[in-house]
Amino acid sequence: MAAGAMAGIPTFIPARVLGREGAVAPSEKINLGVIGIGPRCTYVLTSMLGLKDVRCVAIADVQKSRREAGKALVDKLSGNNDCVLYRDMREMLARKDIDAVVIATPDHWHALNAIHAARAGKHIYCEKPLTRTVAEGRRLVTEVAKAKVTFQTGSQ
Repeated sequence: MAAGAMAGIPTFIPARVLGREGAVAPSEKINLGVIGIGPRCTYVLTSMLGLKDVRCVAIADVQKSRREAGKALVDKLSGNNDCVLYRDMREMLARKDIDAVVIATPDHWHALNAIHAARAGKHIYCEKPLTRTVAEGRRLVTEVAKAKVTFQTGSQ
């Protein structure tokens, strides 16, 4: 046994844990949550999951069929079944291990969901339209600035 090694515990660190040999270190991966997983989000999420440093760990949607279809997609693309489902996005946002969220709910929910995500300290990618009114837009900008999170919108 190597000096300092404990019985049964290897004295080496796998290269993938250090981000070597083309792998991304776990500490460098973005844990992503999804709020609303319809057709648009499925398209966006499929692209994001093609990146080595992104993993989807949670999906929140009020529709059970959409949650389950989203999980099936994530499980297939990630090769595991670690993605957890939520009916209420507030439960998902309470998770400390989620770094960022994709918001692709019906349009009239975008601002409220983004404000909740910002208050939870999550970075945000939100589909358009961002808000319904100027007042919602101003509130969203204020909340994102106060939380010091990154906010991006899709405008494809």
